[in-house]
Amino acid sequence: MKLASYLHQGIRSYGIPTPEGMIDLRAHLGHLFPDLKALLANNGLALASELAQLPADLPFDDVTFLPVIEQPGKILCVGMNYAEKRKEFDQHNPAPTLFVRFADSQTGHAAPVVKPHCSKEFDYEGELAVIIGRGGENIPRATALSHVAGYSCYMDGSARDWQHSWFTAGKNWPSTGAFGPWMTTSDEIPDPQSLGIRTWLNGVMVQQDNTSSMIHDVAELIEYISTFTHLSAGDVIITGSPGGVGKKRTPPLFMHPGDHIEVEIDKIGHLSNVIVAAARPQNALA
Repeated sequence: MKLASYLHQGIRSYGIPTPEGMIDLRAHLGHLFPDLKALLANNGLALASELAQLPADLPFDDVTFLPVIEQPGKILCVGMNYAEKRKEFDQHNPAPTLFVRFADSQTGHAAPVVKPHCSKEFDYEGELAVIIGRGGENIPRATALSHVAGYSCYMDGSARDWQHSWFTAGKNWPSTGAFGPWMTTSDEIPDPQSLGIRTWLNGVMVQQDNTSSMIHDVAELIEYISTFTHLSAGDVIITGSPGGVGKKRTPPLFMHPGDHIEVEIDKIGHLSNVIVAAARPQNALA
């Protein structure tokens, strides 16, 4: 089953995408679960799956996609987690490299991704996102995948010239991280380490790998992260980008207004966005 968050006639909703359109779960289950995060937190997946054969309520043209989880309690991002990426950046630290994104740095499928006004090095990173369905702490690796509700695509846009000695400033400009178009529930992806992942910039493939190339797999990441923070339903772990990023190309390849960026992951979907320029605020830093 696939699940998406979206706007319809200005109202936030969530539903099941089908070939014919969207089954509007807010219309059917909104009295129990106001949004997708609440559905996950209150064990609503089984109820949702009972509605998956209903006819579509809405054509896709009538919805505006939101980030799959619009307000995660935590967005935890993993850096340098593919072998080729580590080679590109000459990284050798054996521990997972972690940083955070804020919820307001996200945008949805087919929505504009906003190039920061003072970045000249806005880079692409296609990644697998993990959505937590059952919370916990000190979660052992052997049972970690049972805490996963599903998986999605993420385009972790990076202002490289604002990462400095760490990543936070380069990762949290508004609407720089695209998340969607939907999540695929974990029952359809029993092995998240066997998924092809591809990124295109203006129709040219710039990243291609498989999640089997991760240094730290999804179960290990959940175990590691849950040792220092409680994971809750709706939290998101972004698991790292393959090699091929623009920063390490010769010459460098960065995103500019008008560019089209796409991320596709097997069994999940195809995330597509266009880059736009941010409005330059008065008294902005150069």
